[in-house]
Amino acid sequence: MATIKRDYYEVLGIERGASEEEVKKAFRRLAFQYHPDRNKEAGAEDRFKEINEAYEVLSDPEKRSQYDRYGHDGLQGALGRGFEGFEGFGGFGDIFDAFFGGTAGRARNAPQQGRDLQYPLELRLEEAAFGAEKELEVPRIERCAHCRGSRSEPGSQPVRCTTCNGSGEVRRAQQSIFGQFVNVAMCPTCRGEGQRITSPCSACGGAGRQQVSKKIRVTIPPGVDDSTQIRLTGEGDAGVRGGPPGNLYVVLSIRPHELFQRQDDHILYTLPINVVQAALGATLEVPTLDGPVPLKVPPGTQTGAVFRLRGHGVQHLRGSGRGDEIVSIQVVVPERLTERQRQLFADLAATFEEEERASGERGFFDKLKDALGG
Repeated sequence: MATIKRDYYEVLGIERGASEEEVKKAFRRLAFQYHPDRNKEAGAEDRFKEINEAYEVLSDPEKRSQYDRYGHDGLQGALGRGFEGFEGFGGFGDIFDAFFGGTAGRARNAPQQGRDLQYPLELRLEEAAFGAEKELEVPRIERCAHCRGSRSEPGSQPVRCTTCNGSGEVRRAQQSIFGQFVNVAMCPTCRGEGQRITSPCSACGGAGRQQVSKKIRVTIPPGVDDSTQIRLTGEGDAGVRGGPPGNLYVVLSIRPHELFQRQDDHILYTLPINVVQAALGATLEVPTLDGPVPLKVPPGTQTGAVFRLRGHGVQHLRGSGRGDEIVSIQVVVPERLTERQRQLFADLAATFEEEERASGERGFFDKLKDALGG
């Protein structure tokens, strides 16, 4: 029974008019949810493959356009079948063969490159900043080790197809209003391969390829960011009929950090200080990706003041050097005071009252007294 493929937009849970960024976000969310390394539930691996297939199409503008116009058939050569159904004609590819020597038929049996794969990988901010070595366990299709991709049980050989005499094609002449055409079609017996497997491989069932789980080491360069892709050439699915393997694309995402935010190659950090430190100044230790660093806060520092720690950001992905850590000050007003602290604040506020009255402005300590109920 034929398997009915679900609509790719339905697979990713997006609307047909979704933007490229919405497609990418939906894929990343679902890939993390159903990746076989994370989700051991029955059917998770098949769901992951379905998600990957949908993203492969909808992230490619040309493939997406074909899919939007023709559905799943548009991705299987349906654009070339526009003349089918007219009496006396084969497929569009067959008409092409009649004029140009049957090259389309030979292409069916040509080596094909394996499918490219994507692997979502989440990193800590420190790993993105300084680089890392990671070991991935990637589900992929490899050439069968038992039959070495021949599809036949070792010791046996495929035989030439008697239907097409090894050509992979069957031809028949057809008469049309334009004259006689030669209809070239794929051999229905050998499916265009020119040979038949009489003793299929016992390990792969005659497919020549097997699904395996492969451990692969990848070097993460310093300075990577969200959505960075690392291409591992030749680490995708094995090719068909001797074709080269596809590539593996490792798609990176950065886990949120409990202290820092990232802005390009800079690190953002909010430093809370109390009113005494803001008024009198202080030398404080500030956390950075490299460990604690002293920061001198001058007297009279206000909320929103910004200080820059040079070279304590993320290493530049291209080129030398690093970004900075940008420290933003937040003056924290105490919510509760002891009686002694309240009195000290009241005494301090009194020393400013005369100056503030003279200026006609309500100063910081007036506002502080209001906030504290003084």
